Amino acid sequence: MKPLGADRIAELLERAQDVHVLVVGDLMLDRYISGRVGRISPEAPVPVVRVEKDWSGLGGAANVAANVVALGASCSVVGCVGDDAAGQELSDALRGMDIDIEGVLQIEGRPTTTKTRVMALHQQIVRVDREDASDFDGEVGDQLLEAVRRRIAGCGAVAVEDYNKGVLVPQVAAGVLEIAEEAGVPTIVDPKRRRFSQYEGVTVFKPNAKELEDALGEPLQPESRAWMEAVRARLKCHHLLLTLGEEGMALQSEGEEPLLVPTWARSVYDVSGAGDTVTAVLAVGLAAGGTVAESAVLANHAAALEVGKAGVATVTPEEILHHVERPDSEAH
Repeated sequence: MKPLGADRIAELLERAQDVHVLVVGDLMLDRYISGRVGRISPEAPVPVVRVEKDWSGLGGAANVAANVVALGASCSVVGCVGDDAAGQELSDALRGMDIDIEGVLQIEGRPTTTKTRVMALHQQIVRVDREDASDFDGEVGDQLLEAVRRRIAGCGAVAVEDYNKGVLVPQVAAGVLEIAEEAGVPTIVDPKRRRFSQYEGVTVFKPNAKELEDALGEPLQPESRAWMEAVRARLKCHHLLLTLGEEGMALQSEGEEPLLVPTWARSVYDVSGAGDTVTAVLAVGLAAGGTVAESAVLANHAAALEVGKAGVATVTPEEILHHVERPDSEAH
């Protein structure tokens, strides 16, 4: 692959303004409590955090959707929230970004997945999760797939974000890929270890290093064409994009040499949400007419910017272009 220059990246980002991406998966709300530690509690050997500020952000598939619209594309979301205050807050936030949430189901009696992080001096002290991660039943699955069918027309890509929170049961995972294939729409899956084998036929399968190593039970060999091709064939995907953290990415496309994309992150402030950013940019890049290799390079630039920001964050086209032109500058 020839180097992806600023002109081509600018072209893809300009085209992104006219594409639509469908995001399917586990919606989550991220909450943050930040303050200072001045003493240890007399009740237990734990720090006492004096709260200075708190805020909320979008996590999981919701964060993928936020990243899609931050790039200028339009977006629809299919997933579930609970009938609670967190679900309302998440829905309102997505709606406020002009994201189509008509495909988001409100499930009675089930909490919206919420992660609350307590921070002090830029360090996470504890995370508290509120969730029910059991699988949704077949009736909910049917409703989710019907929502996908109603939205597939006009979509340039489908991003599937699996956090093992109950949405992407085998019925839904297989159905989404089938609907997209019939419509000729590329698919990107960000998997979790639990159900690696259920995404046969996906266009781009995007595990991170730990997920893939745990799934295979063997050391990774991203520099080896034979190993990467064997894993790609085993997972039955068209393209395997392995994210390697500080070592960048490795892309294996059917019948081709692996493409190793080095990281451009100069500083790492917070890796939260970096995978969501990569998934979103891959989807937008493909929808805009980029190849998988081009979209991977574009996503790698975006990831370098995202990890330089606090908490779960999005990246703009202007930031990406600036980073392409000046990759050694600090991300802001």
